[in-house]
Amino acid sequence: MKKRIIFLSTLIVLFSCKDKTEKTEHHLTNSKKENHLNSKITEPKPVITEKKNDTFEILIPKEYRDQGEENEVNGLTKNWLDLYKKGGKYYLGKADYNIVRGFSECSGDSTKIINSKNNSILLMNSPQLTLGEIETVTIGKKKIWPKEKLKFHFANKEYTLRAEGQVLSSEKVYTDNGEEIFQNVKNYKLYISSNNSPEQLFLEEESFNDTFVELFFIGDIDKDGKPDFIFGANRDYEEERVILYLSSKAAKGKLIKKVSEADIQFDC
Repeated sequence: MKKRIIFLSTLIVLFSCKDKTEKTEHHLTNSKKENHLNSKITEPKPVITEKKNDTFEILIPKEYRDQGEENEVNGLTKNWLDLYKKGGKYYLGKADYNIVRGFSECSGDSTKIINSKNNSILLMNSPQLTLGEIETVTIGKKKIWPKEKLKFHFANKEYTLRAEGQVLSSEKVYTDNGEEIFQNVKNYKLYISSNNSPEQLFLEEESFNDTFVELFFIGDIDKDGKPDFIFGANRDYEEERVILYLSSKAAKGKLIKKVSEADIQFDC
């Protein structure tokens, strides 16, 4: 009798454990299903944003050194555009050029030379720009020294370029345009404003080595009715550097934006 009681007790315990195990497994299975469903519901979809390209390549029609097997000229094609001057006017047309091999006696590097068939100011990899004559402004002065301003009118609006900086020294120099005053400047800043719009700082250089910023071009390259600019901004006498600013790429509340820069080093 005692053995039967023990046997029955063992069976009850076994069935009880089995029931608990099944309930636990059922609960875990349901939990996994719920978690799986929740993960499907709450999983965020990737947001696809279109990247806006506000910059493009530019080249000066000059000589470029090889960098190993690379050369900046390698990207130039007939699809590029050419900003050039003809008969006192400026035009944007298809690039017309040839490239020849050269050698730098100074650095010992092989080079590639861009020979443009036009009186080119700048070559631009921006085919979306409209071809044709460019409305321009006659530049009264190329150098805007600290504490000086340059005012001009474009599309019935007055614009002002204003310069700041510390003049370290001044001297008389003789150039192709005759005698002029050259200043050694540091912490140079150049601002632009129009009518009552706030000033925008758009060009800043800490120092120069026998060079200075020069204004090369004012005109409507992108055909939006507002002026665009090309500046020479050599920081050293063994450098040729050109910066392009377009008004159509400017952020809200701004007048222009730097879109590209070309830089040639010819140090030994």
